[in-house]
Amino acid sequence: MGAELVDGKWQYNGAPVTLIFLIRNDGDGTRQPMGDYVSNQLEAAGFTVDRQYKTASEAFPIWFGTDPSEGQWHLYTAGYGVAGLSSLRDEAANIQQSYLNTSIQASEPFISNVSDPEFQELGDALAQGVYTDKAARDEAMARALELALEDSLFVWVIDQQTYAPYASNVQVTYDLATGPESTNAGPYNLRFIDQEGGTMRIGTNDLFTEPWNSVGGSNWIWDGHVLRMTTHGSSNVTGAGGMMADPYTGLAYPQRIASAELTHVEGLPIRQNLDWLTVQTVPQIDVPADAWVDWDAVNQRFITVEEKFPEGLTANIKSVVVYPDDLFETVKWHDGSPLSAGDFVMNIIQSFDPGKPESAIYDESLALSINAALEQFKGYRIVSTDPLTIEAYGDFYQTDAELNILTLWPQDLYGLGYENSWPVLAVSNLAEANGELTYTEDKAGVLEVEQTNWVGGPSLEILNKYLDQAASETHIPYAPTLSEYITAEEAAARYANLQAWVEAHNHYMVGTGPYYIDQVFLTEKSVSLKNFADFPDLANRWAQFSEPKIATTVLDGPGQVQIGGEALFDAYVTFNDEPYLLSDVSRVKYILYDGTGAVVEVGDAVAVEDGHFQVTLSAETTAKLSTGSARLEVAVVPIPVAIPSFTSLDFVAQ
Repeated sequence: MGAELVDGKWQYNGAPVTLIFLIRNDGDGTRQPMGDYVSNQLEAAGFTVDRQYKTASEAFPIWFGTDPSEGQWHLYTAGYGVAGLSSLRDEAANIQQSYLNTSIQASEPFISNVSDPEFQELGDALAQGVYTDKAARDEAMARALELALEDSLFVWVIDQQTYAPYASNVQVTYDLATGPESTNAGPYNLRFIDQEGGTMRIGTNDLFTEPWNSVGGSNWIWDGHVLRMTTHGSSNVTGAGGMMADPYTGLAYPQRIASAELTHVEGLPIRQNLDWLTVQTVPQIDVPADAWVDWDAVNQRFITVEEKFPEGLTANIKSVVVYPDDLFETVKWHDGSPLSAGDFVMNIIQSFDPGKPESAIYDESLALSINAALEQFKGYRIVSTDPLTIEAYGDFYQTDAELNILTLWPQDLYGLGYENSWPVLAVSNLAEANGELTYTEDKAGVLEVEQTNWVGGPSLEILNKYLDQAASETHIPYAPTLSEYITAEEAAARYANLQAWVEAHNHYMVGTGPYYIDQVFLTEKSVSLKNFADFPDLANRWAQFSEPKIATTVLDGPGQVQIGGEALFDAYVTFNDEPYLLSDVSRVKYILYDGTGAVVEVGDAVAVEDGHFQVTLSAETTAKLSTGSARLEVAVVPIPVAIPSFTSLDFVAQ
C-alpha cells in the first residue's frame, strides 16, 4: 500500500502512520488498560498511536456517528451488553447484527463495512433462518465464527462480569446473564423490603449518550434501563413486546396476550418448554393471500401476498396471538389515551416506510436492514380487532417455541425497546418529511439537521410545532390505510392528550409501562420517574422472579468402593435449605471418572423424592475401575434457572 518501515516506524510519504485510538476511561476501569495494552503492541510493531481517552458520551459521536472513511478514528474500546438471557438462547442472528452492513443497528461503522461475500451470505442466511435442522445451523455458525475473526470489525477480548451494589433493604430482580439494568421484570419487582412506596435513587454509568427515539435512537444499556421502566415487557425478541422475559432462563411468558399458537414446519429444531402456548407441526405453511407482506410508500397501503407473490408463498413458522376482549379499555398510554388498533398498525407501517425510496421519510441507512429483514419476512395479518387477533409468518425461527411468538405489540420493530404511541410517530414523521429532523445519526449528518430527540434539546421546539399542526388538521398519518383503524374523533383526542402531556412534562416519551417519565434533565444526566396509577397489573404480578432458584447440591456416599461391587450414592438438592421440587428439575446427570481422569460412565440419577436423587454404580461399572482414587460428579439441571448446579465426591476403589 506504499507504507515503509523506517528505523522501526511505519511511514507513508515521509510521515508516520498514525492510528487514532479512542480509549474509554469510564465504566469499571477495564477499558483503559486494555486500550493501552493494544496501543503498546501496535507501537512495538512500528505504528504511531494517538491515544484519545474519552468517556462514552465523548467517544460515541465519533466512532458511531462519523463515516469511517473520514479518518476521525481507527480503533475503539467498544463494549456490548446483550438484552438478556433470551438473546443468548439462540445467537444465530448475532453475526449479521455485529458485523454486516445489513445489521439491524443500521449505522456506522456497520453500514460501511464490506465483508467477504461468503461471510455476508452466511450471516444473512443465519439471520433469515435458512437452515432446516440443527446440524446445518451449527455448521453455518462454526464457519461464520471463523470468518468473523477474518472480518474483525469487532475483535472480542473480554467476556466481562459486572456488579451492581444495592442497599440491603431493596429488592432487586436481575438477569442472570446481564444484571439488573437489562431485565424486563426488574421494574415490576423493584421495591423497598420494609416499606410501601417511597423514593428510590438509582445510579448508573451514563444517561442520554444518544438522542432518544424509537427508530434510530439510543440503545445504550443505561438508557434502556429507563425505557424498561416505562414500557410493557418483552421477550427480548423484536416484535414480541407485551411479553415478559424470564430473567433466570431467557424463556418468555405472556403479559398482555390471552392465548398464543405456534405452527412450524415439520422437522425444524424447535422445542416447547412451557405450557402456556399451543404448538403444532405441519408439512407446509401457506401464507394467506391477503396477508401484508410489503408496503407501497406511494399509495400508502400494504402490499398483499396475492399481489407480490401471485404464485403463492410459504413460511417456516406461523404465530397467532389473541388479545383479551378488554385490551383497549384496560391498557392506557401515559398521557391518558387508551391503547388502540391504530397503535399496532402504525407501528407495523413504521417498520417498512423508512426503507422505501418513495417515502417522505426514506433513510438509506435503515433501508439495508429493512430490506434484509424482508428476505425472511412472510407476512402479517390482522384477523380481528375485537378481540385483537394477529397472525405473523416468517422463515427465521428461534429454537425455543416461546421465543417465536410475535405479538406485534406497539414496541419498535428495530430492536431498541421503545413503545410507539401513533401520534408521537406521526408528529416525528412530519418533522422528518419537512427536513427539520431525522431519526438516525447517519441521515442527520448527511442533511446537517438535528437528530430527533424525544426527551430534550432543539428537537422539542420543532416537534411542538408539528404537534400543533397535526392537532389543528386532525391529521391521520398514512390515511389510505390508517383511516380504517383511526377515526377523526380518536385523532383529535390523542393529539389533545399529547399536547397536555408535553405541556406538563416537556418531552415526548409516552409509554404504557408501570412508571412514567416525569421530568428529564439532559445537562445533569438525570431523570425522574413516577408510578403510573393506571397500569393494569398488580405489583406482585411477577413476584415469581423475585429471587433465582439456584440449586445447592450435596453428594453423599461411601468413601471406599469395592471393585466389582455395587455402590449407592445420594444427591440432595435444595434451595434456601428446602428440598428442590422434582417438578422443577429437568434432569440430574452423573459422570464417573477413574484415577487417570478418564470417563468410565455417564448416566442419569434416579429421582427418589423432592430434593433427593440416587446414583447406583453397578458391579459391572465398578469393575472398570482401577485400584486407587476415583471421582463421581453430579450435575443438576433446574428448570427455573439456566445455571446448573455441580458437585463431586472422591472415593477410593479397592
